[in-house]
Amino acid sequence: MAINVMAITEIEVMEFYNRKNELQGLHRNWEQSKKTACFTVMIGRRRIGKTSLLIESVKGQKYLYLFVTRKSEPLLCEQFQKEAAEALGLQIFGTISQFRDLFEQLLLFAEKEHYTLIIDEFQEFGNINSAIFSEIQNLWDRHKGKAKINFIACGSIYSLMMKIFENQKEPLFGRLTSKIVLQPFAVSVVKEILGDYNPNYTAEDLLCLYMITGGVPKYIDLLMEAGATTKDTMLDRITLSDSPFLNEGKDLLISEFGKEYGTYFSILQLIAAGKNTQSGIDSIIEKNTGAYLANLEKEYSLITKNKPMFSRPGSRTVRWTINDNYLRFWFRFIYPNQSMIEMGKNDLLREYIHTHYETYSGSVLERYFRAKMAESERITHIGNYWDTKGKNEIDLIALNSLDKTAIVAEVKRNPQRIEMNVLAQKAESLKDELREYTVELKGLSMLDM
Repeated sequence: MAINVMAITEIEVMEFYNRKNELQGLHRNWEQSKKTACFTVMIGRRRIGKTSLLIESVKGQKYLYLFVTRKSEPLLCEQFQKEAAEALGLQIFGTISQFRDLFEQLLLFAEKEHYTLIIDEFQEFGNINSAIFSEIQNLWDRHKGKAKINFIACGSIYSLMMKIFENQKEPLFGRLTSKIVLQPFAVSVVKEILGDYNPNYTAEDLLCLYMITGGVPKYIDLLMEAGATTKDTMLDRITLSDSPFLNEGKDLLISEFGKEYGTYFSILQLIAAGKNTQSGIDSIIEKNTGAYLANLEKEYSLITKNKPMFSRPGSRTVRWTINDNYLRFWFRFIYPNQSMIEMGKNDLLREYIHTHYETYSGSVLERYFRAKMAESERITHIGNYWDTKGKNEIDLIALNSLDKTAIVAEVKRNPQRIEMNVLAQKAESLKDELREYTVELKGLSMLDM
């Protein structure tokens, strides 16, 4: 079935890949729920494949899947009532207009039959009736002792889901059996998928796919199913006038940020462009952005404080980085060039990306190797290093504090630009920090992907 690139939907057509650990965890909870009620929350950004994973996990089992949309509570309950009858054979006579009454019936049903209940976009209950969370808590506490139910709440608005389940003042705090924060595909899976669609792919093709998608399944799906399996066809595809990638950043984040989205977008644009210190950001925005940066890090989980390896815990030597590869790309190339898109100058947008591609992809290559090494090597810490003067920058340091081994690496697109003698001098400047480690120096390039 072909993908319609005009819109990003939640329907998955790509073969189901990986997620072995998550499937094992979900299966353990399902087995446990045969004896005692289990309550799992799954959190992950939109397009990360939460729904596909959950549906895959309940294949061959009795389950009810409910998707929360913004409509009146009586209409939502009417819809859910029909779906419960179809999926479980649960006949509820009379009209139910409040979710608490439906949820109680579902818990009573679980006292007779074991099944999985999945509620997707769980955080949307807050827009329908904020009392629903308290009602769920009350009913769960009353019935969990007898109900044999595998209850999974799934949501994509990270800040709201964390508030619902992690804030001590919220009614559902402390009720979970387990929590799954779904991450993008590992680099090995990205390679596997690209190899399935383009067996003759190059390192450049792989780097471009990782740069644009960061391993987010839906983005990979859209590109692969559209035949965009090389660097040039990927860049062509995402800059077309009907490309969903052009508006996706805005669609993802406006619901997160609300009225303050303008300031947050400005900060993220600056970070993506390399203005990655608070002082640098403050000087351009002309106000103190400390609170905004703290929210982006802790409440929205969109940015990370990057400190030099071996720096003291209280060190203020911080460079901010955007966690999500697609959003980093969007704020670097798409968002600053909205005028081009509005004028229909998509060819100029494509040219702009091409002009800056090599420099930008070089920094992505560092992220790629950190992710690859974190996945495949026996290491306990990974990061990079720079001194207070901005000299002696080291692209990658990976430590194994158990085996006392360390990898110190220089990363360059072109292997001929790697100077191992210079890297050795930089490593020498950290001889005190690395004195207990057996150090291996490495040069990593496109040839090592």
